[in-house]
Amino acid sequence: MSALLDIRRIYVEPEAAALPRGREILARFPEAERVEVESHHRIPELYGDETNVDRWVRIKREALVLGVKKSLAARPNGRSADFIAPSTANGCAMACAYCYVPRRKGYSNPITVFANIDKIQGYVQRHVSRQGVKPAPNECDPHAWVYDIGENSDCSLDARISDNVRDLIELFRWLPTAKASFATKHVNRDLLEWDPQGRTRIRFSLMPARDAKLLDIRTSPVAERIAAIDDFVAAGYEVHVNFSPVVVRDGWLEDWAGLLDQLDAGIGAAAKAQLAAEVIFLTHNKDLHEVNLGWHPKAEELLWRPELQQVKRSENGALNVRYRTGDKGRYVAALTGLIAARTPYCRIRYAF
Repeated sequence: MSALLDIRRIYVEPEAAALPRGREILARFPEAERVEVESHHRIPELYGDETNVDRWVRIKREALVLGVKKSLAARPNGRSADFIAPSTANGCAMACAYCYVPRRKGYSNPITVFANIDKIQGYVQRHVSRQGVKPAPNECDPHAWVYDIGENSDCSLDARISDNVRDLIELFRWLPTAKASFATKHVNRDLLEWDPQGRTRIRFSLMPARDAKLLDIRTSPVAERIAAIDDFVAAGYEVHVNFSPVVVRDGWLEDWAGLLDQLDAGIGAAAKAQLAAEVIFLTHNKDLHEVNLGWHPKAEELLWRPELQQVKRSENGALNVRYRTGDKGRYVAALTGLIAARTPYCRIRYAF
């Protein structure tokens, strides 16, 4: 793990350092310098400093932030999950060129871990209890309320730093009306020992290897993700796939056909019987485009395609780009048709 995480400096809120989980995390990295901060949100040398572009990957590898989650809320989602659970972490040590998290945190986004896991667990348990039994099937799940526990981080990687993810997976094991869910690009086989009993859905994100080599920086290789699927199904996880983000370029559909054939050959009957997919075409952002030009301009040759994209201003005023209306519909139809032909057992939960 030293290539991915080599924690040398921990920015820590005093309240977090005093909690049991905070003490555990600090004990895992005894050689790391500790820098006391007032708030995990406000660390000038990490966030909002454009000169950090030159240290983008180094900061991800060497810095860790330890804080307390102040605001606890479960937001309705309705597509990938019924609710977005309060996060136990945000940021990431990986460096996917299309990631939206840097848009919120500035020019660097190392992992921030929240130490008040007991409060987060208590909130989630009460929220699930208030929902009662799910009244009708929807595209999230036919029976259970689905809670995404990793909206702003990668839980498989977070689990290398703390037991927060394990605590949540063990919590959902005993919640018969709900299940946890998270997407990942990191294969962490420690999770195979956690006995989720079908109450956690892992979504392995997949894309053609040619795209992943350029865009999925510091992640587990796509072939390794596919090779892990059968093992996670056998360990009691529900395993889905995210075809995301789908990037349109010359030869894109042929490469997706190759990926689907690779997936079909790489998983067994048990995985195929429960497999479902989310299909998400690329949405990019002007500010992130400018950041990427400072550290990984080659990626922008695929991500920033004005001749194919149209601008849409988001609710927070940011300028996002997505494939042009009309053209995108044809792209979606072409890929979903390909999925139906090459992997007909793979149910498409949604595609956009």
